Amino acid sequence: MDVDTLFASINQINVSDHTAKCGVCLKTPPNIASDGLWGKHSTEGSPLKSSMPIFLLQVVLIYTVTRTLNYPLKKLGFPAIFSQLMAGLILGPSLSILEKEKTMLFPYGSQDTLATISSLGYMLFVFENGVKMDFSMITRTGRQGWIIAIVGLLFPLLIGYSSVEHISKHTSEGTIVHSTIVILITQNMTSFTVIASVLNDLQILNSELGRLTLSSALVGDMLSNILVIASAAFDTRKVNANSINLVLLFAIIIIIFFVYRPAMFLVIEHTPESQEVKDIYINVIIGVLFVLGWCSMLFNIEFILLPFLYGLATPDGPPLGSSLVKRVHTFGLEFLMPIFVTTCAMKMNYSLVEFTSPIFIGTVLMIITGHLMKLISYVASALYFKLSLKDALSLALLLDCKGIVEVAMYSSALDKRDIQPIRYTVALTMIMISNSVVQLLVKRLYDPSRKYFGYQKRNMSDLKFDSNLRILVCIHKNHHTVPIISSLDLFNPTPLYPTTVDVLHLIELVGRSSPIFISHKMKRGVPSFARNSYSENVILSFKLHEDEKLGATTIYPYTAISPPTLMHEDVCYLALDKVASIIILPFHRRWSFDGKIEHEDKTVRLLSCKVMDKAPCSVGILVTRFVRKSDSPLRLAMIFFGGDDDREALCLANRAAKDTANVNLVVYHITTSESKDEKHNEDIMLDRTILKNAKRECSRMKNVVYEEITVEGGAQVASLLHRMAEDHDFFIVGRRHGIDCPQTKSLQEWSEFPELGVIGDFLASPDLDCRSSVLVVQQQKFYH
Repeated sequence: MDVDTLFASINQINVSDHTAKCGVCLKTPPNIASDGLWGKHSTEGSPLKSSMPIFLLQVVLIYTVTRTLNYPLKKLGFPAIFSQLMAGLILGPSLSILEKEKTMLFPYGSQDTLATISSLGYMLFVFENGVKMDFSMITRTGRQGWIIAIVGLLFPLLIGYSSVEHISKHTSEGTIVHSTIVILITQNMTSFTVIASVLNDLQILNSELGRLTLSSALVGDMLSNILVIASAAFDTRKVNANSINLVLLFAIIIIIFFVYRPAMFLVIEHTPESQEVKDIYINVIIGVLFVLGWCSMLFNIEFILLPFLYGLATPDGPPLGSSLVKRVHTFGLEFLMPIFVTTCAMKMNYSLVEFTSPIFIGTVLMIITGHLMKLISYVASALYFKLSLKDALSLALLLDCKGIVEVAMYSSALDKRDIQPIRYTVALTMIMISNSVVQLLVKRLYDPSRKYFGYQKRNMSDLKFDSNLRILVCIHKNHHTVPIISSLDLFNPTPLYPTTVDVLHLIELVGRSSPIFISHKMKRGVPSFARNSYSENVILSFKLHEDEKLGATTIYPYTAISPPTLMHEDVCYLALDKVASIIILPFHRRWSFDGKIEHEDKTVRLLSCKVMDKAPCSVGILVTRFVRKSDSPLRLAMIFFGGDDDREALCLANRAAKDTANVNLVVYHITTSESKDEKHNEDIMLDRTILKNAKRECSRMKNVVYEEITVEGGAQVASLLHRMAEDHDFFIVGRRHGIDCPQTKSLQEWSEFPELGVIGDFLASPDLDCRSSVLVVQQQKFYH
């Protein structure tokens, strides 16, 4: 047989159903390494006839093609799996291009090595996702998630089972009936791993829809795995072997959950806080992982089943879960998984597909019907729970999404000859199409920020002084706690006019898939280990502040554990839910005592920008350089140019000035000679009204001074700010983003951080050598 191969010889024995059986002759010892390009150039020692060089060349080629395709396709909104499957189509026999070169690069026999090593990547991928799954979510999933998952699984299965019964009555071929059952079960599976990945790609992981989708997906995944295990256990072709394997399987599962899991919690208890688990434990866990993969093969079940359950039993999050994910992620998910998906796609062969054949038409109709049945089931159950039609359709599309897990299942079924190559090709093609269409459609249907669009006024300007003021403060690091607490005194809470402060501690999601939102006041619906452990110091500091205020301030602490790119969703949702008037965020820079920049966190800055863009209320960014001493009055300055943000900042300054014993306020009204002549601008009329009220307050209060200063340009403003910085401990300024102002126009060119506005950025600049803190205020945005 004239075929490029790594074997000594190959002889075809027979051909049936588009598959061939071959006899091969092996060389001993096998050619692992070649003689090199400048070696003796014998046929046996050439680089393309030796397993190691050809394997490395295949890895380089697959990695290059997938990355090259992924770059433009990602820009167009296609998922990573699409580019990996496309790479398999290009390198496989489906496209009749460069056939000679592809045969030379992928000779017969070399695929075994490639598939085996890349399958280890899939096992690591499944284990990692098992570790990241918070299985305790099952106990916290409400009636809504359970019903949606059960209806979405059972209804399509009942419809599909009737079609299997119909096929079995009209055909005597057992292989067709069995492959139909394989497709039916695979199409009706719900994969938590795939859905969590899609939600993360769409940046809606911790949105309301994302949380409902995750809880339903987890229930659906659990029920799907039970279905797969049951179908394998009661396979009539292997009843005797399966009964023994089933007993051994359950014995290992019991050991995993009732011996291994408690042991891992002991390891966590003996690990010092803020430190990683010892390497010896990580090495043992990974070693046992490969043993369980071997056991799965020994029991004649999917080789990833026990590794998945093993990962599920491993406690998620830091310190153990995060350490394991960090060790296996790069090698397993980033490197080997694209190779695995590509090798699966290389088994597709469109030359075998006859578009008029009954098997092709039947497979397409079965898959499309399965998708429709699941979509109808999910939409109907979601509408029953009063979701909007767009949200219900988005939920259905997400829960019906197929991905890497289904690709792997079809590949395994093909290797075991449980499905025909034609059906395999059709199934993977449908996965490519459905996965891409789902992401593009959900982007159009669901916008998590639409609920924040402000029609109700939630700001300081429209809040009466005797109304209950609700403030949301965000903490990232422990060093943010003291400055934020100090800034709360600006709101001048008293027992007669108290404030309510919602404290949100933001923590990066590491070592788990599902975001967590914890109310420490309620302590319900969250795992016991997460109630106080993450935010203990923050909660304690704010509780002490609450006790000091003697009824003037009420604290409600929360913790949000989510990806950094999605933290703004938690902030905005809590502000909306609690009807907050203002959100206080820390600035991303931290200064040392000598005025130098000590630390800079770009994640914090990204959050601040997103919150300012989408917040349902006013927002303040606190730039901390000065910590107020309790025994000295605060020298407070408010710089007023005009506009919504400055009016909001002035309202806050007036509120702070009510504390006559502890605050000395100076209001600087910066104006130009031209602006005094403008009379018909609505914004200027509002400015004059609020300034008139401020002047009246100044005349009655000894701790407030009003100064009107006329300037002609940015140079004078800069010089004025230099002098002010020496006379004040704290500044309150408006952001004034997008306002074209003649006083500050020349300073805009030097602005480094647009989220602070021109004045706030100037005061926060390290070049100013300023020791004053700054609160930059943006009034609530209204969308029409």
